[in-house]
Amino acid sequence: MPHASLSGSGSSLRLIRNLWLCQTGEGSVGPVFGDLSLEGGRIREVRRTDFRAFLRGRAGSRPLQAPAPDETGGAETLDGEGRLATPPLVNFHEHLYSRLARGLSPAGPTGGFLAILENLWWRLDRALDLDMVEACARLGAAEAIRSGVTCLYDHHASPGAAEGSLEVIAGALAEAGLRGVLCYETSDRYGPGGVKAALEENRRFLQTHTDGEVRGLLGLHAPFTLSDGTLQAAAEIQRETGAGIHIHLAEDRHDAEHCRARYGLAPAVRLQRFGLLGPDGILAHAIHLDPEDRAALAAGGAAVAYNPDSNLNNAVGLPAFAALAPEVPVLCGTDGMHGNPGRSMKQLFLLARHQGLTAEAAFGFARKIFHDQERFVRRAFPDHPALKPGERADLVVWEYRPPTPLDPGTFWGHFLYGVLESSPALVLQGGRQLLSGGRVQTLEEASAGAAAALQGERLFERLEAQGHG
Repeated sequence: MPHASLSGSGSSLRLIRNLWLCQTGEGSVGPVFGDLSLEGGRIREVRRTDFRAFLRGRAGSRPLQAPAPDETGGAETLDGEGRLATPPLVNFHEHLYSRLARGLSPAGPTGGFLAILENLWWRLDRALDLDMVEACARLGAAEAIRSGVTCLYDHHASPGAAEGSLEVIAGALAEAGLRGVLCYETSDRYGPGGVKAALEENRRFLQTHTDGEVRGLLGLHAPFTLSDGTLQAAAEIQRETGAGIHIHLAEDRHDAEHCRARYGLAPAVRLQRFGLLGPDGILAHAIHLDPEDRAALAAGGAAVAYNPDSNLNNAVGLPAFAALAPEVPVLCGTDGMHGNPGRSMKQLFLLARHQGLTAEAAFGFARKIFHDQERFVRRAFPDHPALKPGERADLVVWEYRPPTPLDPGTFWGHFLYGVLESSPALVLQGGRQLLSGGRVQTLEEASAGAAAALQGERLFERLEAQGHG
């Protein structure tokens, strides 16, 4: 049976009919079937309707038609046709600059994680300039929208063009209509001048982005590339600004081994000694933790952001999911591998099963991630919605129509096995259509792709001229 495209022209959207709206609460999701009315970028009303009556009316052989103008006075109305809607996804660990790494050959062996960093990623970030950074950010923003993401936490590095780089990324996100929490990666690997430039870029951005749609965190690379002096300077900025940190932690065994050998401390304990594990912080990866690390995380309140696709790609291992204290928030990221944290969440569920968690425990793990993420993003954006009247109209309508009963108990099976295997049909941010009719509405994707390709040519030429040193 043919189906009409769920699309509209944008600003005049006032009503979405026949929609499964999955409203969230503390520890629960409550699906409601009905009509969603919008006004001023907010949800005005959710009117329940009879799902069985809807099914009986749509079970015939006739093609579906676009609805006629109704009581909204001719304002645009869309038919959800029984699709499912959720709050938008959030990517809690992204590297937008990775978009120009595609096709890039490493400059040397990649037999271990340090070799991958030295021969690929650190070589790439040294070559970036602000034009390349902008092209990456616009391309990554379009990918985010297509994945149902309306907010991303980016961890950026461009040591040859540090100053102003976060503003460039913020501008691209604003153009796309996305929210962002940005930081600049601080590391001792580029010497004292590099540390100073990185910390100043973080400080400047944190001081000028205290509200609005883009905020900041304090960016740090990883404990093994950070001296005590740099961590002390970072702690001073944290006290000055109140910002949490965004850091890679124990992604590879080398991080833990280096910290133990040089400082006599587990890496998380070392961060704790500088007061850097506060509840606004994100610790990406958190794979090679020992009991002291886990105790420090539980005491500090920072969240871990798991990135399973990246971990598998780099062969660095996987976290022991069941070993983490339940009070530690768990988030999903992509580590720049792609723009879809929903894929990461599905991977985490399956990997938890692979590690021996029962189906019940693995579903509990998925529920924890879902609700931890809602709570954490509200630390930056308190108005992140639960899809209830009066809230911002931020939502994703998925190309998924539940074929079996949908209720609070069955939602998780639908979400993991159905929703996360589908694609967005409509993405709204503050009532604005970021994606509809199969097209990103806020960015010209062909133009963004062409600009990225031109910058990619420049990057590859620059790296070729530099040779493999």
